[in-house]
Amino acid sequence: MLSIALAGKPNAGKSTFYTAATMAEVDVANYPFTTIDANRGVSYVRTECPCLERDERCNADNCEDGKRYVPIELLDVAGLVPGAHEGKGLGNQFLDELTNADVIVNVVDASGGTNEKGEPVDIGEHDPLEDIDFVEEEMDLWLADIVDRNWESVERKSRSPDFDIDDVLADMLTGFGATPTDVARVLRDLEYPNDPIQWTDEHREALARDVRRRTKPIVVAANKIDIAPEENVERLLELDKPVIPTTAEGELALRRAADGGLAEYDPGDETVEISDGVNEAQREALKELSETMTNWDGTGVQGALNYAVYDLLEYFTAYPVEDASKWSDGSGNVLPDAFLLPDGSTPVDLAYAVHSDIGDGYLHAVDAKSSREIGDTHELEEGDVVKIVSTN
Repeated sequence: MLSIALAGKPNAGKSTFYTAATMAEVDVANYPFTTIDANRGVSYVRTECPCLERDERCNADNCEDGKRYVPIELLDVAGLVPGAHEGKGLGNQFLDELTNADVIVNVVDASGGTNEKGEPVDIGEHDPLEDIDFVEEEMDLWLADIVDRNWESVERKSRSPDFDIDDVLADMLTGFGATPTDVARVLRDLEYPNDPIQWTDEHREALARDVRRRTKPIVVAANKIDIAPEENVERLLELDKPVIPTTAEGELALRRAADGGLAEYDPGDETVEISDGVNEAQREALKELSETMTNWDGTGVQGALNYAVYDLLEYFTAYPVEDASKWSDGSGNVLPDAFLLPDGSTPVDLAYAVHSDIGDGYLHAVDAKSSREIGDTHELEEGDVVKIVSTN
């Protein structure tokens, strides 16, 4: 399961975002370090289900009339403060939590209502643009420090006749989520001395920054758009970075309203339908929220998760089935499973995603939409429905 981590300074709305995206109750309060231990839960990315191409919708648990929700892990990390990479505010502990994440959502208080330490100030008093590079910089310097502390080992190994810097750095950076391919690509684009003893702090920091960019890409959730000065949000959107306007409070209110029968809303919808049974106060609150959604194309919570997986990581959704004509499993359930795979994945990769035994026994695959056999090296695409034929 892919893992998305929520990061940012205290009081930016990470825990509210987490609650809205998972509907798991966590502590939410208006002071720094409400979260101490990381919260882990299951959320979903949303895509169009292939059942929309059929006369009837599928009966999958995670499909709402063609809106398909695919599970991912969501991690709510405690707030970071300036100097986190040096251990300030328990920073090293919190940064360590990010190592297993595949992608980071940097939750920024777009309202400017919290200062650089996450302490409440008047709306608009703090410039949210100052918080954009903050998480990125802390992660880069934290990883650079790890590289520095382990560099003596690299120097010792360099004296061996079979020394290979790609392999040694890959071993060192595996814990951060870097693969040998990641390291090879970083080194290919980096200028550095052949002898590790001649590497400077600048070389090691450049290595750390490039590895972080490749292994922990970041999308910004410009949060609190329901109370933020519009010019703040517009300035954030003008940055040369992926920025998604977000109201975690709004998403949580909609999720709870939908659960209570006060509104019709599915995560990721750009509009909400208010039910007849609401009182006047509830109606006014939902109408205000609806106007915010109209201005910014929804609450942004689902949009941020979707962007992280489908755009930054370049993953897609594929659907394995046993019956190619009915698009079902052996029990007749239509499109029961959905798997997230990286761009370039093949039917063999999908087979292994289903189960290692299925992959080991792979024989061939059939495109269920066209009823045609597809090759082992055929690159699958978003929404493909595939029958895997295996000896296991």
